Amino acid sequence: MGNVTMRGNGHDSLSGLSPTHFPGVLKEPVPVRSRGFDYLVVGAGFAGSVLAERLASGLNKRVLVVDRRPHIGGNAYDYHDDAGVLIHRYGPHIFHTNSQRIVDYLSRFTEWRPYEHRVLAEVDGQQLPIPINRTTLNKLYALDLASEADAEAFLASRAEPVEHIRTSEDVVINQIGSELYQKFFRGYTRKQWGLDPSQLDKMVTSRVPTRTNTDDRYFTDTFQQMPKHGYTRMFERMLAHPNIKVMLNTDYREIRNEVDYDHLVYCGPIDEFFDYRFGKLPYRSLQFKHVSLDQEHFQSVAVVNYPDESVPYTRISEYKHMTGQVHPKTSITYEYPSDQGDPYYPVPRPENAELYKRYQQLADSLEDVTFLGRLGTYKYYNMDQVVGQALALYKRIEERARAGTDEASSRSLVKQGI
Repeated sequence: MGNVTMRGNGHDSLSGLSPTHFPGVLKEPVPVRSRGFDYLVVGAGFAGSVLAERLASGLNKRVLVVDRRPHIGGNAYDYHDDAGVLIHRYGPHIFHTNSQRIVDYLSRFTEWRPYEHRVLAEVDGQQLPIPINRTTLNKLYALDLASEADAEAFLASRAEPVEHIRTSEDVVINQIGSELYQKFFRGYTRKQWGLDPSQLDKMVTSRVPTRTNTDDRYFTDTFQQMPKHGYTRMFERMLAHPNIKVMLNTDYREIRNEVDYDHLVYCGPIDEFFDYRFGKLPYRSLQFKHVSLDQEHFQSVAVVNYPDESVPYTRISEYKHMTGQVHPKTSITYEYPSDQGDPYYPVPRPENAELYKRYQQLADSLEDVTFLGRLGTYKYYNMDQVVGQALALYKRIEERARAGTDEASSRSLVKQGI
């Protein structure tokens, strides 16, 4: 795929807009039936906000977006803390994609700041590049691997072939052997998921490659940039359409019988929607400890991982590296995985996939509800993938609308894997 380029949008800076007082937020109580909406969208994160904007702008639909949190933006929400540093409330969110279509769409609502994410892992008293690359190997083992061929040969000598790769542990040991697996992956994965890698689907660790060159970027996507004024500003602009109304601090169940709407788009947990009829779908959650420091920088890169299980947190993030903010102070976040709290990551195990299928069958039987996003479809998506999912759903709705087909039949889109 060719390089993804930044497309400027010519918008003025969004300064002056707060996350709860941009033009679309309803100040009055619950809308009465006479207001009427074509769509009720549950969730003001990427999935719900993108679809709401497209429906409002592209099809002139009236959309009510509700979220039980006090802010828009979902887990990508950012804000200036008491020290004046722009931080990500729910841990670091790094935007990267290979899709020019997604960049073009989001560029309507934000300018961009180039940023290539780098991560170090604290191993054996050193901070080493992750994903593992030639520099990692040279520093860890005091080697002088001078070429990709040298690094490839070294890793091949360490690899322990696994005949049938089924788990995350199998993936890593097959590629780089037990020692590097123990140093970089096992402890981190056990902390992150609360399970041993031997109990997790192979997709978990297959997301992190091993390199034989010295590329120390965490991602290799052709477009790696951050919203210039932050994610919240981008969401404010996205939801500022006059056809969109937003209600925060609102559980949709409190208002769904008070609001007149034609179709429900649900971006929350699918098991919760059905009152956990078949039991809860397991999610991994996170707890965050945000700390402000009276110093300009705390660490050399945005994120440092701590694979050692004796360290209670998985990583420390420093946001000024990501945002480019110039400030005499800095703010960092310690991240502690947990079973309790907001759902973040679907736990990738076969029995969980089977449980989701039971909920999906219920979802497919509903004519007037569409499930969307990471929680609505129980899948791990990057931010650009969620945007792509919402845009694809809108395209199908648009095609049906242009053809005169009832949008309610859009439930079939989820069945088709969108």
